[in-house]
Amino acid sequence: MPMNAAYTHPEPYTSFVAVGDSFTEGMSDGLPDGSYRGWADLLAARLAARTTGFRYANLAVRGKLIAQIADEQAGPAAAMGADLVTLVGGLNDVLRPKCDVDLVCARLAEAADRLAPSCRQLVLMRSPGRRGPVAERFRPRMEHLFGFVDELAERHGAVVVDLFGADVLGDSRLWAEDRLHLDGEGHRRVAEAVWQALGHPAEFDWRAPLPPAVRPGWAARRTADARFAREHLAPWIGRRLTGRSSGDGRPPKRAELLPYEPLP
Repeated sequence: MPMNAAYTHPEPYTSFVAVGDSFTEGMSDGLPDGSYRGWADLLAARLAARTTGFRYANLAVRGKLIAQIADEQAGPAAAMGADLVTLVGGLNDVLRPKCDVDLVCARLAEAADRLAPSCRQLVLMRSPGRRGPVAERFRPRMEHLFGFVDELAERHGAVVVDLFGADVLGDSRLWAEDRLHLDGEGHRRVAEAVWQALGHPAEFDWRAPLPPAVRPGWAARRTADARFAREHLAPWIGRRLTGRSSGDGRPPKRAELLPYEPLP
């Protein structure tokens, strides 16, 4: 199973399709116009700089569960016949109160089985996890899922990018205020991690730790907790109680495999 492999002169990719949920859509690497960039866009820009006519599609939609990714994205992505495909999903499932992790793995396998024959290189990931009591509560499920990712990679000759095992990506300073998504610097590090895993020379050490943290005062922490509960936690609970998703009715980020053009 290739994992973060390095080669001297990797063959250029001419096309790239990203499949997944909010992590691949790019939340919360915000742009001035209110849209999101994210690691997949950053990676596409770097790959496009190496290849004339490079094409890119990003079918990811926030809030999608692995069954939706398998049913709605895997088929269209496979039909595009891109050189490079990234598949990341399942974390939204395992973070829910009730989850059949074996079923999540089966649906992830279904998506991978469909995508792998259609591309030159499939990339899978162990998704990053923010340090804290919530992550610890769900750690057994996450480790189960990520162990299966390794098995799936061996089956398909896929590259695995181990983000979960990188301590720096657990640092809360690389996460947005919603405490669910990486910020811009976090996405930049993920793009570099995938870049290196594909065999390109390192441009920086994406695992490098941040400077020692200065712990905010009690009042600042309570203010941040109250804002988080009001602006992010309460809406999330509301969606769960009503069976809604943040991605309902939202189209894919880049639905067609077209020549790469950077977002504004």
